[in-house]
Amino acid sequence: MPITYFDGAMNSPTATFLDLTRPYLAEVEARMRSDPSEHHPALADAIDHLLDSGGKRIRPTIVLLIGNMLGADIERVVTHAAAIEMLHTATLVHDDLIDDSLLRRGIPTLNAHWTAGATVLTGDYIFARAAQLAARTNSLRLMEAFARTLMTIVDGEITQLFDQEVHDFHQSYYKRIYAKTASLFEVASEGAALLADCDTDCVEAMRSFGYYIGLAFQIVDDVLDFTGDQLEVGKPVGNDLRQGLITLPTVLHFQDHPQAREWLHRLRTQGVLDEELETLIEEIRSSPAIERSLEEAQQFVHKGESRLDEMPAVPERDALYDLARYVVLRTT
Repeated sequence: MPITYFDGAMNSPTATFLDLTRPYLAEVEARMRSDPSEHHPALADAIDHLLDSGGKRIRPTIVLLIGNMLGADIERVVTHAAAIEMLHTATLVHDDLIDDSLLRRGIPTLNAHWTAGATVLTGDYIFARAAQLAARTNSLRLMEAFARTLMTIVDGEITQLFDQEVHDFHQSYYKRIYAKTASLFEVASEGAALLADCDTDCVEAMRSFGYYIGLAFQIVDDVLDFTGDQLEVGKPVGNDLRQGLITLPTVLHFQDHPQAREWLHRLRTQGVLDEELETLIEEIRSSPAIERSLEEAQQFVHKGESRLDEMPAVPERDALYDLARYVVLRTT
């Protein structure tokens, strides 16, 4: 199956980030598939299945644009981009198992065919492969950032599993999506700057850019969970809420309807009737909470764009602005 790197709405006549990164993305893809170690054929089949299942490759795109904008060695940048996407792939394997998801992007997940043990081990192998790629950048600072991010991601998953009592849903939501998504965008951007050997202010600016774009990206994902087309998104409308996961549209809707906290308590402790759940999902879909969520995402994008203002005025910087707009305009 051919990879579809990007889709969805664009408000610019040309997707400059695609034009500037398409050849390098092919190299990133090849590097992810090229594993010098000997391993069981089933692992190779699993990795091919995962990489063939699609994905926007937005994280490696950010790595490539920042690395080229700042003049980093392209071979090291491509390797970092491959490491980031492999890390992202590994997290999806474990996420699907934890959530008992049988489909992703309309394609069967590994755990739909394999035992839980085999799925976990495959995810572990891909984590290790990602770390191996990161090490090949020969940057100790990047490796430290990579390890920090992996710990953040795992800690976020553990927190989500064990912390059931939430007193501030808004704060809890942002803490969770930082661990789940923004931390990976953050290390993608930070790592590209580190490979360019730019100064501390430059590294911090790029780390911050990734952080804000990552938050916006996840918010839009959570909005699309309510508003997206079920066939395009690859999961039922309101799937997060069906799983008891409270995302920003639900948080903002509950702020306008405090009585809904009692409903939430029942959802988490006793369960609710299917018709009650469908009613709530439809209420959120048509509520101001959707637009308010997108406004919060747009605010984060603006903050991220402000960190680009101090970067070199080259085509890659324009492409990063273009990509930032895409994050909030996409439909899948």
